[in-house]
Amino acid sequence: QLQLVEFGGGLVQPGGSLRLSCAASGFILDDYVIGWFRQAPGKERERVSCISRSSGSIYADSVKGRFTISRDSAKNTVYLQMNSLKPEDTAVYYCAAGFGCWGTWNQYNYWGRGTQVTVSS
Repeated sequence: QLQLVEFGGGLVQPGGSLRLSCAASGFILDDYVIGWFRQAPGKERERVSCISRSSGSIYADSVKGRFTISRDSAKNTVYLQMNSLKPEDTAVYYCAAGFGCWGTWNQYNYWGRGTQVTVSS
């Protein structure tokens, strides 16, 4: 069974940090481009970052300099390190696997169910 699962969400104060994990079962993440998306209530799902098979990465302007995407091949996991969090980062975060760093979520092949990140004092 091919499955992606996100971990690491939670409640954090503004300025704090969280590290999200995207783990796969049934397939090898290194064979795919991995994207992180987020969706806040009442808003469209937006791409936050993606990492290519060669570990090149891109970021949304809103998170540049604060978020870092990385791979751990041995653990078959992709991470999203989020620093200097702001209330506007509050959303459900999803990881997705596909064959391009697509900007729209429906172009990816596999999705996790998401993990909630809430930034609030």
